[in-house]
Amino acid sequence: MKEQKDIDYIREINKIRKEKNVIILAHYYQLREIQDLADFVGDSLALSQKAASNDSDIILFAGVKFMAETAKILAPEKKVLLPDINAGCSLADSCKAEDFKKFIDENPGRTVVTYVNTTAEIKALSDISCTSSNAVQIIKSLPENEKIIFAPDRNLGNYVMNETGRDIIVWNGTCHVHEEFSIEAILKLKSENPGSKVIVHPECELPVRLVADYIGSTAGLLDFTKRDNGEIYIIATEPGIIHQMKKANPDKKFIPAPPRDSTCGCSECNFMKMITIEKIYNCLKDEEPEIILDSKLISDARRPIFRMLDISKTLVTGK
Repeated sequence: MKEQKDIDYIREINKIRKEKNVIILAHYYQLREIQDLADFVGDSLALSQKAASNDSDIILFAGVKFMAETAKILAPEKKVLLPDINAGCSLADSCKAEDFKKFIDENPGRTVVTYVNTTAEIKALSDISCTSSNAVQIIKSLPENEKIIFAPDRNLGNYVMNETGRDIIVWNGTCHVHEEFSIEAILKLKSENPGSKVIVHPECELPVRLVADYIGSTAGLLDFTKRDNGEIYIIATEPGIIHQMKKANPDKKFIPAPPRDSTCGCSECNFMKMITIEKIYNCLKDEEPEIILDSKLISDARRPIFRMLDISKTLVTGK
């Protein structure tokens, strides 16, 4: 029997995925080799849409746990695999169900809008889900006098509140990646690279957003670099997206924004980077770890996601 280290993982993965009718979904923050291996690469909204509509028997999610849970919620009849069950999310972990239930009870009469970066239990307590791609549009789709709770990301929540002017109470949660960018280092990079543009994810803190030339979701940042006529971009989000930016724009320069702790290099999500090619191979071979959710939890959690997808569809079609 071959030693594990001698296995051609890519060849074996391609063989198994065909035999078992597997679709591999990967987030933009994954390692570049995993993005290149995946059947589909996207942000949270696009991945949710793809999970809800595909012809596979098995979904392997190269991402973090809440993403795989979302796939299971949207495709409960399919087997959903996550190569490392410990690939969590600091933002999702900042909003526990028991605490959030109390928060809702203390602020009655408000529509509960929660970022997709949450556990299934938090989604089950929500009225509508959203992503960074559509959060502003989701809020604007509600009646102007509607009172809202937004969770869990305080920076995205404050951004949405500023963009919409709505009556929103924001949960105090954060993403460890987007909280750590150094405004001083960004400004230094900008001065060292004349003509560069700072593009920023809305989960970043206000000072970072204030120096941005463009603010948008992960997919929004990628699209901006495709259509913009600039040559140098300072990227204030998880640097995994730079792989796609370089593929789409080989003649442009992309610089990851540094974190406050200069010894860390760039602001990578350590949870996203827990997924490896070897783990994907073992996961496909053994069909585990598998995401298992209670049927009632699936039913309760899918309502806000379907409402989000319906609103997003309406916004696109105008119907």
